[in-house]
Amino acid sequence: MLNDVVICDPVRTPVGRFGGQFKSLQAQQLGRAVVEGLLARSPGVAEHVEDVIFAQCYPTMDAPAVGRVVGLDAGLPEDAGGYQLDRRCGSGLQAVINAVMQVATGGSQLVIAGGAESMSNAPFYSTGARWGIKGSSLEFHDALAQGRITAGGINYPVPGGMLETAENLRESHDILRDAQDEFSVESHRRAVAAQEAGRFDDEIIPVTVRDRRKGDQVFDKDEHPRLDVSLEKLAGLTPIRIKIDPKSTVTAGNASGQNDGASACIVTTRAMADRLGLKAYVTMRSWAVAGVPARTMGIGPVPATARALDRAGLQLKDIDVIELNEAFAAQVLACTKDWGLGQDDFARMNVNGSGISLGHPVGATGGRILAGLVRTMERQDARYGLETMCIGGGQGLAAIFERA
Repeated sequence: MLNDVVICDPVRTPVGRFGGQFKSLQAQQLGRAVVEGLLARSPGVAEHVEDVIFAQCYPTMDAPAVGRVVGLDAGLPEDAGGYQLDRRCGSGLQAVINAVMQVATGGSQLVIAGGAESMSNAPFYSTGARWGIKGSSLEFHDALAQGRITAGGINYPVPGGMLETAENLRESHDILRDAQDEFSVESHRRAVAAQEAGRFDDEIIPVTVRDRRKGDQVFDKDEHPRLDVSLEKLAGLTPIRIKIDPKSTVTAGNASGQNDGASACIVTTRAMADRLGLKAYVTMRSWAVAGVPARTMGIGPVPATARALDRAGLQLKDIDVIELNEAFAAQVLACTKDWGLGQDDFARMNVNGSGISLGHPVGATGGRILAGLVRTMERQDARYGLETMCIGGGQGLAAIFERA
């Protein structure tokens, strides 16, 4: 039964900017840091971990089956398993969902679930070299760019990548540039306010970066939120696809970043949590995935949330705290328009910012959101929380959590 499975102490690293404070760390190193921090906060847990489920969307073969590598690197016993999954932007949440199902079905009693991404170190690769180079050159692909174009396969290509999908929603839902910029400024305002109030402190595991020249540096703050964001500054940015579509509105300022980070939590039975003295934050009430056209992938949270709510016997008005990942402001505003949310509803959504302000280290984002969601629910004495996101290639993922 799902209500017999509890999620304990979701934590995360700070989120680093692209080429920023974590540029020298690979994804598995960020994963190791967050799992070590989680285990340090939970004495006696390591010997009970049966599996490590970790998301990663831009892997290299330096750490295949990254969950296994992270577990071993973090000092877990060799009898703990581990694997890796990829549902693009929904990967980190899917890792938690899989862990809940694994424990609920009796496959494991205690699992660590999370994700890690180093977009700063995403590989360039070639599939044309193994059997000899034909011609005078060899082409390398940027994994970051290629993954955004090919996520729908050969039958549903999106030549302009995720930017194109955001512009498609802007057009279909008649979303103005001003509205996107206003939403983005508010996202940064909320994230900076949360930082200054210390609301992220409990969920963040500090990360030490070793540098021969500067010495050890400890990072415990998100690097992506900007105090100096203003409507005037965002209005001055040029839309990225303006040469392709003169009506384009998506800029670097109203879209999520490319980021580095990791997240993790403990998923176990209530009985095991009590035995080990773990604090159970939430149970998972329901979850759902839904497919949508690849060209409008950003609308995925709408059908996914509808399914999750139906399975939980709830309505959106029953949800106290909503976390809708901000891939693009246009995508968020399209979803909220379809949901029929009024201005007052935005007070319960992304209360501490999200992808635009906090960043989007893809495989880690689901866990990053969960770490903030459960603590917001606790601070507000809320019963239900929703986490949902759109997914490249045309999917939406949603999960409803209930205070344990």
